[in-house]
Amino acid sequence: MAENSNPAEALAVRTTKETTKTNKGIVENTKSDKGAQVRKYAGLLSIFTFVLSVLIIAVAIWLLYMRDYDCEKLLRLPRLQMGIGIGLIFVSLISNIVVFLRSRFAVPGFFIVMVPLIVMFTMGLALVGANKMESKRLVATPMWFREKIRNHDDWENIKSCIFSSGTCDDLVSRSLNLKAFDFSIKKLSSIESGCCKPPSICQMEYVNATFWIKVDGAVDESQLQYSDCATWRNDPSSLCYNCGSCRRGFVRIMESKWRNLGVLLILMGLLLVIAHILLFVMVMWER
Repeated sequence: MAENSNPAEALAVRTTKETTKTNKGIVENTKSDKGAQVRKYAGLLSIFTFVLSVLIIAVAIWLLYMRDYDCEKLLRLPRLQMGIGIGLIFVSLISNIVVFLRSRFAVPGFFIVMVPLIVMFTMGLALVGANKMESKRLVATPMWFREKIRNHDDWENIKSCIFSSGTCDDLVSRSLNLKAFDFSIKKLSSIESGCCKPPSICQMEYVNATFWIKVDGAVDESQLQYSDCATWRNDPSSLCYNCGSCRRGFVRIMESKWRNLGVLLILMGLLLVIAHILLFVMVMWER
């Protein structure tokens, strides 16, 4: 009976071993499949990060070669513009180096790239005027621009620059043949609308772009002291350069440019931060 039972036992032992090997093979195949998937997604993220880096370089080149707005040099903004452009080039290089060496220096590379990306993201928040991210001392933020036009000396320099740039003279030459209605629907820049013509609330009679006649009784006298109507002069050297609308128009143009740059910095910084975090997690998973 013992001899008859030995083949059965041997068969059971052999079956158990084969089942164990099969299970191990399934587990190993599953692990290899997961590893392949991780490497695949890591490769796609690397490509995505590289494309973002190329876009960052494109923005940097745009900043380095973009024409300065009128009177920006008085506020030393071209230097900031150049500094941001050069900084973006370094961010792009650091990002690509970290992606290329991610398998060797995953942890230090991750922390090295996070520092400039967080700075980039924070600066973007400041430029768009995000809550508690702007300051009177932080250049090119909305609060900084408003502080500049409140300062008498700064505004006198800006006002002289706007006059010297010939913005209002150019507006006159472009609208010589326009009637009152045609001029009223003409699209003007913030500076042209605020500095070269009286505010619409004054209801003055149009002669040309920079010459308007005050109409008696058109505006309530109690409103005149709170508006720029009394400040307006037909003198080409005065016009509405001393009006609050002129200051607001200048700030609006400056804010528009730098807010757009801030939005770009936020989007690119946020996308790169997410991409590098995911790459770091995948590298750790592979290990």
